[in-house]
Amino acid sequence: MAEAVTSRRERLRAETTQEIKTIALRLLAEGGPDAVALRAIAREMGMTAGAVYGYFATRDELISTLISDVYTALMDRVEAARDAVPGRDPGGRIIAWGEEVRAWAVQRPAEFRLVYGDPVPGYRPPPGGPAGAAELRACTGLVGLVAGAWPQVRDDSGVAFEWTDFAPDLVGHVRADYPELPPAGLAMALRVWGRMHGLIALEVYGHLGPQTPDPAKLFHAEMRALVRGLGL
Repeated sequence: MAEAVTSRRERLRAETTQEIKTIALRLLAEGGPDAVALRAIAREMGMTAGAVYGYFATRDELISTLISDVYTALMDRVEAARDAVPGRDPGGRIIAWGEEVRAWAVQRPAEFRLVYGDPVPGYRPPPGGPAGAAELRACTGLVGLVAGAWPQVRDDSGVAFEWTDFAPDLVGHVRADYPELPPAGLAMALRVWGRMHGLIALEVYGHLGPQTPDPAKLFHAEMRALVRGLGL
C-alpha cells in the first residue's frame, strides 16, 4: 500500500511539473522571457506561489530546465532526420540536419529564441550552462556530419587550425569520438553551423519577410550551396 501511495505521489508530482513547464513555454511564446514568472504560473494553475516553489526553487531553475528540455527535443528531431539519410550520402545528411533545425525554429520561434537568441533578463545559468548534454550532442553531431565526409571535404579557406584554437573540453570529446579528424575538421563543423543558423536567425527575427515570400526556398538553396562548396 505504501508503495502505491508513493507511486501516486510521484506521478502527480511529475504531472504537475510538466504542467508548470507547459505553461511557462506558453507564457514565453505569448510574452517573451519577461513573462515567465513563477507567480504568474501559480495564478494560472490555481496554486499558491509557495506551492510552485516546491517544484522549482527559483525562476532560474525553471528557465534552465526549459532550455535543457527544448534543446534535447530539438536534438531528438535533428538526429532522427539525419539518420533517415544513408551514411553514404554525407551531403544529404548535412542538408537534412539543417532543414530540420529550420523547420523546428519556424514552428517554435519562442523556443529558438530561448536557446539561441534573446537573453532572459536577470537569468544566471548554472555552471557549465543549462543545455549540458544536449548542447554537447549538437556540437559533436555537427562534427560527426563533417567527419562522415572527411577527407573528401574541400576546404578553400587557406587558414591553418590547431587544437589550441578551440575549447579544451570540446577538443577532448571530438578527439575521443573522431580520432582521425584534424583540427580543420572541427573548424569546418563550426563554420557549417554558422551557415545553417545565419538564415534561420534572420527568418525567426523577422528580417527576411520583407525581402522574400519564400524563405524556405532561400534556405534550401543555401544548404545546397554549402554542400557543393564542401565538394560533396
